[in-house]
Amino acid sequence: MKIGITHGDFNGVGYEVILKALSDDRILELFTPVVYGIPALADWYSKPLDIPAIQWNVIKDSADAKSGAYNLVDVSDDGVVPKVKAGESTPEAGAAALKALEMAVEALKEDEIDALVTAPINKNNIQSENFHFPGHTEYLEDRLGEEGDKALMILCAGGLRVALATAHVPIAEVSQAITKELIMEKLSIFNESLMRDFGVTHPHIAVLSVNPHAGDHGVIGTEDDGVVAPAIAEARQEGIQAFGPYPADGFFGAGHYRKFDGVLAMYHDQGLIPFKTISMDEGVNFTAGLPYVRTSPDHGTGYDIAGHGKASEESLRAAIYTAMDIVRNRVRYDEARENPLERSMPERNHRQRDRQ
Repeated sequence: MKIGITHGDFNGVGYEVILKALSDDRILELFTPVVYGIPALADWYSKPLDIPAIQWNVIKDSADAKSGAYNLVDVSDDGVVPKVKAGESTPEAGAAALKALEMAVEALKEDEIDALVTAPINKNNIQSENFHFPGHTEYLEDRLGEEGDKALMILCAGGLRVALATAHVPIAEVSQAITKELIMEKLSIFNESLMRDFGVTHPHIAVLSVNPHAGDHGVIGTEDDGVVAPAIAEARQEGIQAFGPYPADGFFGAGHYRKFDGVLAMYHDQGLIPFKTISMDEGVNFTAGLPYVRTSPDHGTGYDIAGHGKASEESLRAAIYTAMDIVRNRVRYDEARENPLERSMPERNHRQRDRQ
């Protein structure tokens, strides 16, 4: 299996966590890394780290990646090496991050890699004519979605899976963005992903409320009674085991999340603050709802510690392994549902083939 890994913002912790995660060459027995980056920057960041040196197979096209080797697709412009300013946001870092992302996405579409893992980007310096999105999720929905596919951000760690009804939306616009149709759409994607991507047979999904105390029956807002609850009821009629809306303030602290296979939060921080409090080191961001597999670590560029050798690679390593698991889960799920009538009567079908 070939896993593409983009270098992200090269002034952040991207190279450090990539190098640390790949430093044990036993991983080549599990998958073939295809890193989209710049060789000189990989060397620059590796020098102060106390890890074995990686022998890169430097290539210009991921189609030339060798199985069982450390492949590095050079995304520099004609070999020009940009200047590293660790801990700073620069236009050069944004442009290099976008170049790596664009090349990796094309490789994913051409089946040159089996899954994509993205190191963190700076959502400001990456903005350009080709990237006018608030984050990876929206960009990938635009580039990889087919026939109106909608992306869903899921943060996962072990049995904890938190999805977002709205992702990178300003808090002032959240209540207007939340509609019954949106919640139904996200619940449908989440339910399918829990089954196909995570191997959950009969998912149970908790839905958090928009307002404090789930609105207290209209005292603190009407969205929960008027929008969220009807969406849950309709989802249940369609066979999705959704429950709520639950007041968000005590849901995680009381451990209620352990009773469910997934939790649908209404907005970004409502879901991500408790998730990262519980699972920061091993958390993974997964983009569900698309025909391709993409994961990332659940942290940002880490400018405050970039270049100091302090960044933990655990989240990136978890992102790689999660991507591999999801690729395999999808294959198993699809194979199990291919021509179910033939599998339901194997002895009869064997007899028919024998007669023929």
